[in-house]
Formats: sequence, structure tokens, C-alpha cells
Amino acid sequence: MRTTRSPINKNLENAVNELLDSRAECRIYIYLLRKNRARSEEIIRGTKLHPSTVRELLSKMYENRIISREKIKTDRIGKNPYLYGAVSPLLLLQRRVKIIESRLNTIASLTGKTNGSKYVQITIDSQGGKS
Repeated sequence: MRTTRSPINKNLENAVNELLDSRAECRIYIYLLRKNRARSEEIIRGTKLHPSTVRELLSKMYENRIISREKIKTDRIGKNPYLYGAVSPLLLLQRRVKIIESRLNTIASLTGKTNGSKYVQITIDSQGGKS
């Protein structure tokens, strides 16, 4: 039996998907935001993604600084036991804004009237609009 996600969850997933490369990355990121930190086995169960997909994306997302990881101290022998956590959504937005600004400024510079200045600058209010 397949469960459907609520409209709120779907809207959140769509919004986060705009910042990340794939729906699978989005599901992992949202799962980690909600759980705070989790091991890969928990992420696999929680996202219902294929184990190899989760492990591959965790590695990629860590390299791209979308998630953090912390080695778990254990006496057991086995694969690398890590706890993964999501970076702040605000930090993710700030990184994406820099990419968008750069692209827009490249387009704006096609006017030929460039003197090395920025045409577009996007600001994120980290206070949520409060003074």
C-alpha cells in the first residue's frame, strides 16, 4: 500500500528541490532536517530510497557541504558509522543566491557597459523581516 504525502510535505519538497540537484537529495535533506541527525540505515528506512542511492548521495551531499557528518565512536567492526545532519536552510539559500547572482550578472554584462560592477545583488534577511 502506497502512502501519499500531505500537500504541506509536497510543497516543502518542491521548494527544497529547487535548491538541490534531485528529488532523492531533497528527500534526504528534509529527512535530516526533521530528525536533526541520523545514520545511513535510518535515512534509508525514513526516505524509502534504495540503499546504494542513499549512500552515494550522502557522499556527494557531504562533498558539496549540503550535509555534515560525524564519525560515531564504536567498538564494533564494520563500515564507517557516521551521523549525518543537514546544514541550515538559510545557509543553503545563501549559497544558491550567490550562484543566481553570478549568472544574472553574467547576462547583464552582455550590455557591454560593464566596468566590473555588480548589476544584480540579492539580499536574504536572516532576521525574517524583523527589526
